[in-house]
Amino acid sequence: MRLKTVRILLICGLALLLSKPCCLAQFKDEAFSQNYGDVDGEQADTTGKIFDVKKYFHALGHKTTMNVATSFEGSLVCVGGMQIYNKDYWKLPIVYGGITAGIGGGIYYGSQGNSKASTLCYLGAGLTYWATLMDGVISYEPNDWPNPQKATLYSLLLPGLGQIYNHEIWKLPIYWGVIIGSGCYYLKFKENFERFRAIYNSGDTTYISTETAKYYKDIYRRYRDYALLFTVAGYLLQVIDANVFAYMHDFEISDDITMRVSPTLISPTLPTGNSYALGVGNAAPALGVGLSLKF
Repeated sequence: MRLKTVRILLICGLALLLSKPCCLAQFKDEAFSQNYGDVDGEQADTTGKIFDVKKYFHALGHKTTMNVATSFEGSLVCVGGMQIYNKDYWKLPIVYGGITAGIGGGIYYGSQGNSKASTLCYLGAGLTYWATLMDGVISYEPNDWPNPQKATLYSLLLPGLGQIYNHEIWKLPIYWGVIIGSGCYYLKFKENFERFRAIYNSGDTTYISTETAKYYKDIYRRYRDYALLFTVAGYLLQVIDANVFAYMHDFEISDDITMRVSPTLISPTLPTGNSYALGVGNAAPALGVGLSLKF
């Protein structure tokens, strides 16, 4: 049980790390600037590097500034880095104390054979780590709203929070419905898959035949995989949605969308004298209708 809990925590950490390259384009400051001219050396360095360790630690020493994405990336490894950058030093004992106590308690209770207490301690350490990242994102104060980086990180840490940040609460039932519903189906299908797999492996034909057990085992394994796919797809979709709509918040669309119909004069000949409208060269102009759209 303890190894299973550690595995889950490692998977969650890897998911956060792997999500960073996928969202790298979202975090570039000039992604939607429409600036196609020459880029100076400093800007090219900023958008070309994935992570600048030297600049990160300079920012922690408040010798320079960094955006919330860089602060978040560094804090994945340097726990408490966001609190240091935000000058919330009083939170550091809580962060380090909570994580250390959780890991230490998990190791201790695991050695004593108390798997339940060990699992709870490891979960407490993971929850403290997650809360540390969430607190750092919340405390970071960008110059603009909505900030696409902050919206993306909100949705990475808690599905739907990016939509709340963007003031699009009406989307929550959609994404939460997909994620929670698919997650519930995943657990149900996983339970049935394991039940029929156990029957198939045991060779017990008291109630059903081996062929029937194999059939249902394969069916529920397929359904389980589909449910997991829908869960992950819903999670990624709400992250993309939060980022895109934060970027497009200031995109201006004129309310003056009109269609104008008016009479017009159609000339039947081209400047070269070739007939194209009435089929008769040098014919008199004809009356017609002009249609124009404004948006």
